[in-house]
Amino acid sequence: QAQVVESGGGSVQPGESLTLSCAGSGGLNLDGYAVGWFRQAPGKEREGVSCLSSIDSVTYTANSVKGRFTISRDNAKNMVYLQMNSLKSEDTAVYYCNVIFLLSTYWGQGTQVTVSS
Repeated sequence: QAQVVESGGGSVQPGESLTLSCAGSGGLNLDGYAVGWFRQAPGKEREGVSCLSSIDSVTYTANSVKGRFTISRDNAKNMVYLQMNSLKSEDTAVYYCNVIFLLSTYWGQGTQVTVSS
């Protein structure tokens, strides 16, 4: 079935980096569709992190991650990435990939990122 799957989460110390990956499968193409990364910290609402339009313009970046996180695509691999640098404790959350594909919204299962010393 059409789906997206996140990977690349883990536990790191403040100041370190991680790159998250989002893969489209089951006929779900990421090339040519709007995609985004969202996150949800314990006890908080899900929030947008960074979004990329169907023509690869960055349409949103949360102020809290601006200058540290970068969203990008690799169309040959049908994947979307979130490069996260200079991670902080407040970045700890479950990170979700989202795509609007054929008038439907698809969410991945999430990948945990934990930043602690």
